[in-house]
Amino acid sequence: MSVNEKPRVLVTRLIPDVGLRPVLQECRAEVWEEPLPPPRDVLLEKVAGCEGILSLLTERIDAELMDAAGPQLKVISNFAVGFNNIDVEEATRRGIRVGNTPGVLTEATADMAFALLISASRRIVEAQEYIRQGNWKTWEPLGHIGQDLAGKTLGIVGMGRIGHALARRCHGGWDMRILYVDKFRNEAAEQDFDAQRVEWSTLLAESDFVSVHVDLNSETEEMFDRDAFVQMKPTAVFVNSARGPIHNQQDLYEALVGGEIFAAGLDVTNPEPLGLDDPLLKLSNCVIAPHIASGTVSSRNGMAEIAADNLLAGVREQPLRCWVNPN
Repeated sequence: MSVNEKPRVLVTRLIPDVGLRPVLQECRAEVWEEPLPPPRDVLLEKVAGCEGILSLLTERIDAELMDAAGPQLKVISNFAVGFNNIDVEEATRRGIRVGNTPGVLTEATADMAFALLISASRRIVEAQEYIRQGNWKTWEPLGHIGQDLAGKTLGIVGMGRIGHALARRCHGGWDMRILYVDKFRNEAAEQDFDAQRVEWSTLLAESDFVSVHVDLNSETEEMFDRDAFVQMKPTAVFVNSARGPIHNQQDLYEALVGGEIFAAGLDVTNPEPLGLDDPLLKLSNCVIAPHIASGTVSSRNGMAEIAADNLLAGVREQPLRCWVNPN
């Protein structure tokens, strides 16, 4: 590339204009505008010769793709907080910068976790469907009875930014007792909410609501399996707004059918999207959203800005705003 020639980049999906505009201005950018992700063979073809890739979680960025791009590839900017779709070790070995978009979706994701928690515990979606099917004939003393929230116990798995934000909502608004498990002690949560760091078995046994806020890795994959669900209260509500593979989906289904837990609220599943024949979709006590926790104007705009900043910094061989592999 000559000194005055703009770097060539691939943007694998349309993103908010606040991020797309500077990329189009500063780069020779090809943007995949179809509603579904680019097929693998198309992706491998289009990355050839690119200095930067702005990707989503739906794109597997591995050694094969890096080879297809070529040795001039400088940066992979993920439009997500997570980056388990990227072989970061391989990118680092090749000197390719990897960026993500943390921080800007904390409040929106905490809101979504609570929305799932209250929707599942109060059977809101089930009740709406009851109306739509024409079954609402009168007020029913025993109809659609759910779980109380005020004064209950919330167990948070992963007391990072999002877990802390959810704890703030539940402790301050509903006077919930806060338990958490994490590799690291969160002194702010303990001071702000009188949160208690407890053993895994204690959290499962004592929590009325269990909400997941950890990264997906080899230690957290399927950490919620049959053994975990049977330790929970039969009145407990399970919420996952982190990553689908953190729960074993078949074990969750059996726990919901068997009454081992009361209900579940999911913003993430495994796989995504779910097939229409997935058994979870047949359950009235499972609320499922299509991975929309970050779906607010400010969150998506913030993600777009950071992703664009990371991409542009990377092609200029400058430090990334949010850098996954700086070392």
